[in-house]
Amino acid sequence: MRSTFLFLAGLVASGSVMAQDTIRKRDVIVTSAFKPVLKDAAKINFNASPATADTNRPRLQYAIPNQNLNFAFQPGSLRPVAMNIDSVIKWDNWNYAKLGYGNFNTPYFETGLSMGNGQNAGLNIYGRHISSKGKIENQKFSNTDIEMNGYVQPGHNLEFTGRFGGSVDRYNRYGFEPKSLDFPDDSIRVQYQNFSTRIGLHNINQTPYGLSYAPEFELNVFSDKLSNRETNAYFNLPLRKTFGNQFEVNVALEGNVTRYSPKSLETIKNSYFSFAPSLLVKTSSIVLNGGIKPTWDNNEFKLLPNISAEISTPNKEVTIQVGWLGYMRSNTFRSFTDYNPWIWAPGFSNNSRVKEIFGGIKGSLTDHFTYNLKLGLNSITNLPLYVNDTVTGRAFTVVTEPDAKVINFTGELGYTVGEKFSLTSKLQLNKYTNLDVNEKAWGLLPFEFTTAMRLQLLKDLYLKTDLYAFDGSWYMVKDGSKRLQGSMDLSAGLEFAIVKNVKLWAQFNNILNREYQRWPQYPVYGFNFLGGVVFSFAKPNN
Repeated sequence: MRSTFLFLAGLVASGSVMAQDTIRKRDVIVTSAFKPVLKDAAKINFNASPATADTNRPRLQYAIPNQNLNFAFQPGSLRPVAMNIDSVIKWDNWNYAKLGYGNFNTPYFETGLSMGNGQNAGLNIYGRHISSKGKIENQKFSNTDIEMNGYVQPGHNLEFTGRFGGSVDRYNRYGFEPKSLDFPDDSIRVQYQNFSTRIGLHNINQTPYGLSYAPEFELNVFSDKLSNRETNAYFNLPLRKTFGNQFEVNVALEGNVTRYSPKSLETIKNSYFSFAPSLLVKTSSIVLNGGIKPTWDNNEFKLLPNISAEISTPNKEVTIQVGWLGYMRSNTFRSFTDYNPWIWAPGFSNNSRVKEIFGGIKGSLTDHFTYNLKLGLNSITNLPLYVNDTVTGRAFTVVTEPDAKVINFTGELGYTVGEKFSLTSKLQLNKYTNLDVNEKAWGLLPFEFTTAMRLQLLKDLYLKTDLYAFDGSWYMVKDGSKRLQGSMDLSAGLEFAIVKNVKLWAQFNNILNREYQRWPQYPVYGFNFLGGVVFSFAKPNN
């Protein structure tokens, strides 16, 4: 019993010791070299390496229309009076009336009317009348013309254009010698009357298939009130197909039909038709055009060339142009009177066939200065010449040279500063050779020089000047031939506003007072001037 009691006492004592050890305070000491640090934030790198340069030059294609269109040997008209009446600023969507009067009993009237919204439809009506009487017996003339031009866009990619006009020109054949001669009125007085109409159609932008088209038709009815009547119809049907940015295929069908009925003679029919397929290749520096032009001249087949090339520097400062071209030109009664109004009615109607081999250079040296120089060798069939009457000299007879060669040089210079200043000059030299039927190129000028300047002096003050110089043509005399003396004609004009919608204008012609002769025995008017007022009825609708 005693041993058992001692054993239980020992267990209780040991349990007490263990219970006291479990509630004893414990201390934990941790030793370490670790120090918590925040991670570096990402920063923007401001010193990035530049991108690799692209050395491939972009190929940009430009379609810039030619601003210097030269139609070789298209004779210009020269009227009895050295006068160029025109507004200094071309009207556009304005309704106005221009009135004036000058010496030599010269009334002047001009009007312009504009209708339409300017967006998809418009109509412009223009009319003018001028007449004058000079110092020489029977030296008088009058010109009256009216013209209507309109357009309409029935859709987003289609535009119709139309023109209708009429003109009446009256002249007296006053260039006979001696002045005491007496002629019937119908052999002195001349009246030319012409009615014309033109209809055109073109797409504004290319079709989804890369097609562009612009057909046109023109009709002229001309007469001289002496039973000489002419009807001329012309059409042109061009079509262009574009392949990418470098290739174009052009196809054009052109034709001209003339029906001329001279007095007391049988009706003369004259026509030509041509078909012109060509391929155009364009790059940034080279433009090549190659094609042919099969032509039927009054059912006689002729193959004409249609080859040209332009090679340009990258900055377009210099462009070399070469070519071999051929085209037709209809010789009509109307075209003859535009060049020389004192002719007898011709007894024929035919076509001139022109082949031109040329080379030249053009470009722009600065932003304001442009130039164009061209030298050509031309072969012309049925070249019109104007033979004077060696008995009295009052009228001219139109003849043709079957096959003539012409060496032609044309030079053009221009300097333009916006709308404030412009100066353009043109020089044309013609050397006629290989004349077999005619001794000289009767009535054709070998040298012509023109200069025109337009200057805006103040906000409402404009000045224009024109200089025309030429070398005389050959004409017949009873015992041979002579050459007319050359001359020059200087004109100037002013226009300035005085009140709202009212302007004053003045025109001075032949300032040097040279009574030169463009045609033998037909001296032009001396110094002459006109002045008047311009009334503007409405401002443009912008």
